Amino acid sequence: MRIGLLARVHLGTMAVLSVLTLSACVLVAGLPKAAQTSYDEALRRALGTAPAVTADLTVTTTSRGAEQDLRERGQFDIRDRRWRQILPAALRPLIQPAGTGTSHMSAKTTLTPLTGTGGWTYLNLGWLSDADRRVTWVEGRAPAAPSTMRYEGATVPVFEGGLSREALRKMGMRVGETKMIGEHDHAAVKIVGAFEAKDPSDRYWSHNSDVLHVIETLPPGATDTEKHLTALISDAGLGELSGEGRNLTYRWVLPVEPAAATALAAPELRTAVGEFGRAVLLQSTAASGSYSLESGLTELLGDFLAALSAAQTVMSLVLGGLLAVALGVIVLTVRLLGDRMDRTLSLARARGGSLRQVAGTAAALTAIATAPAAVAGYALSYLVPGPLLPVVHAGPLVVVVVAVGVCAARTALTHRRPLPERRDDVVAARPGARRITLEALVVVLALAGAYLLRARGLTTSGEQDPFLLVVPVALTVAAALVTLRCYPYPLRLFVRLAARGRAAVAFLGLTGAARTRSGSVLPVLVLLPALAVSVFAAVVADGIAGTQRLASWQQVGAPIRITSETEIPADAVERIRRAPGVERVVLAQTGQVQVGYGGERAEAIAVDVAGWRDILDGAPVVLPPLSDGALVSPELRGRGTFEIGWQSRVKLATRGVVEAVPGFFTKGKFLVVPLDIQLRPAVNTLLVKGDAALADLAAIVPSATVESQERALAAIRDDPLTSAVRWTLTVVTAALSAYALAAVVLSLVIGAAERARTVSFLRTLGLSDRQAQRLTVLEILPMIVVTALAGLGLGLALPAALGPGVDLSAYAGDLPVGDYSLDLFLPTALAAGLTAAAVLGAYAHTVVSRRRGLGAVLRVGDLT
Repeated sequence: MRIGLLARVHLGTMAVLSVLTLSACVLVAGLPKAAQTSYDEALRRALGTAPAVTADLTVTTTSRGAEQDLRERGQFDIRDRRWRQILPAALRPLIQPAGTGTSHMSAKTTLTPLTGTGGWTYLNLGWLSDADRRVTWVEGRAPAAPSTMRYEGATVPVFEGGLSREALRKMGMRVGETKMIGEHDHAAVKIVGAFEAKDPSDRYWSHNSDVLHVIETLPPGATDTEKHLTALISDAGLGELSGEGRNLTYRWVLPVEPAAATALAAPELRTAVGEFGRAVLLQSTAASGSYSLESGLTELLGDFLAALSAAQTVMSLVLGGLLAVALGVIVLTVRLLGDRMDRTLSLARARGGSLRQVAGTAAALTAIATAPAAVAGYALSYLVPGPLLPVVHAGPLVVVVVAVGVCAARTALTHRRPLPERRDDVVAARPGARRITLEALVVVLALAGAYLLRARGLTTSGEQDPFLLVVPVALTVAAALVTLRCYPYPLRLFVRLAARGRAAVAFLGLTGAARTRSGSVLPVLVLLPALAVSVFAAVVADGIAGTQRLASWQQVGAPIRITSETEIPADAVERIRRAPGVERVVLAQTGQVQVGYGGERAEAIAVDVAGWRDILDGAPVVLPPLSDGALVSPELRGRGTFEIGWQSRVKLATRGVVEAVPGFFTKGKFLVVPLDIQLRPAVNTLLVKGDAALADLAAIVPSATVESQERALAAIRDDPLTSAVRWTLTVVTAALSAYALAAVVLSLVIGAAERARTVSFLRTLGLSDRQAQRLTVLEILPMIVVTALAGLGLGLALPAALGPGVDLSAYAGDLPVGDYSLDLFLPTALAAGLTAAAVLGAYAHTVVSRRRGLGAVLRVGDLT
């Protein structure tokens, strides 16, 4: 057979098939790459924004005596090279070279008491291998070699040390002083200089925050805080530092390079961290002491993989649905091409053509239309940055194989006998008992699967649950089967009602719609999942957006919040009130209070609750009214009237229990009290209503931190994983809507010849053009409407059915996304748009048919 001639004759249909194949291959190959790129960016951001002490690998050991002491830098270097040699292969690309990033070595004492302070102040000694690159001496000089002195009849070492300027100011010390440390094994620290960090914002300092700052801790049951500060010593001082009588810890920091991490390698990285920890432990000997690995990288990767699993689950659902719908539309087009070639192939079969030749010709014509388009789509997917996943290569191949295979199988089945007698105008045979039983079993299993998913949740943590991917497919198939089996029955009722009337158009149109022919199956199987997945994507995206807004309000607690560690001056408050864009300012004081007379503590906020409620008007967070007494956390409930110590002793009656206080407290012991319980409120927090410039407010109170709800919302939305999920849901919704529209148009075109013939028959009996339009609409519209309603219902039900198995909190400020409010605007618009497209298509079809002469449709003898 002349395939070239057939291609020219059916050029329009082949062009449509090529366009659909091209779009499907671009989407199926490009979207996973874009999603994987977002996953990689999310992991790199997580590693880059986490404190270095959490993300880096730190090998530690504690010296228990002189035999385990490290006295010189060379001993540290030897061990640093050893740690890098035993790194697992998966970790080596992720670790930065020695001397770069946050890489360094240190020796520090801990819990070294300042003599005479009763154990409430600790002055530790610290050596950093790269201190000369990290600090600038702003007063005095850098430490030199230690000396000795006599103290209480004994000779003790005198370490020269330097403190940060902040520590000197907070502790009331000065350069030139000598402090004694220890309670039994004494030593002296001569403060010879003060320093500042060259770059205080460098992640390096998260490993050594005790060197820059005074660390204050509150021991359990205590009312006063302990103060810990660390003095830098020189290399010579390291030679005199011993674990004999002191808590001395050595550390080697192996920094992680975020840019080298990939999401695909994250599971392997988490395993490699565990392997490295075991390898480090095996290096322990009696002479060297016990080595261990300290790092939060395992937990960080675990949290990322849990968030990634939810993202991949959602992506798998929507991308799998997109691929299924795209294949369905392509199969519809292949069927249209087969119908157009039916007469030619039947004639070739009748003239002696073998079944292999006939089926091969149809398959070759389909391959000509799909293979080049698939290659072009595969090539275009390389414009999307991202790793080459297996689906990138396999997706276009699957599209071509399905299209060619369906065409060959359908042609072989249709033309298995030369010139078979086929009639398309009769009602399909009733399904047998076996088929009905099988379909009922599918429906029951789908419902049971949805119930079990809600009842048990996921079976694994941080990994995709195959059960979660099977249930949506089963529910979609079940909904399609129910729709196909049930939609003719209510139509037959309308047919009976129409038969009682005198108008024939309604009867004929509804009768045609009620016929359960095989031609109605494919459009339903395409439209239903297309609408279901697109509605599901729209509902999930809306649920994420709403929860993100709620999370931003819970994080900030007001349109703008200004917080300071110290009291905000009254004149600054007045300047903020007069600042452009400020509508209202509510004063508040936060702090820690004593509950009762023991050591129990609670976080508290004293605030004008009525004013706060006013600026929260319209926000998704609420606060109960309070005029006196206190609102308490669940941990403080049931106490009735209790007493707190803040500026003074105050008795408070419990007026309510709140699970959280927006912007301040989410767990633990806390309470909200009126601001007027304070004799003189020391305002350190301002809640601002308005749209003032944050930079202007920060300039008024330089020591304060200024946050806004809009900025918090933007930070949540700008997360790479969150952006990837929302962007993919939007693209898939648009693509599925386009495919659903294409399915409607194709279903109209597939039945166009038969409808044109029917209308032409009726026109010979006096059918008018308006009646022909009504007839066509009545025949097409019921199937579209019923399928649209079924898809709409399934799409709205899927989030509720899958809710326990899909944790989207990582994309909504760590709040669970469970409130899928029924905002029916977009889902209804999708269903209404498809229905409108069907009506317009029906009218367009009647316009085209009206232009045809009866002789172009009816053959001689058709009217006899």
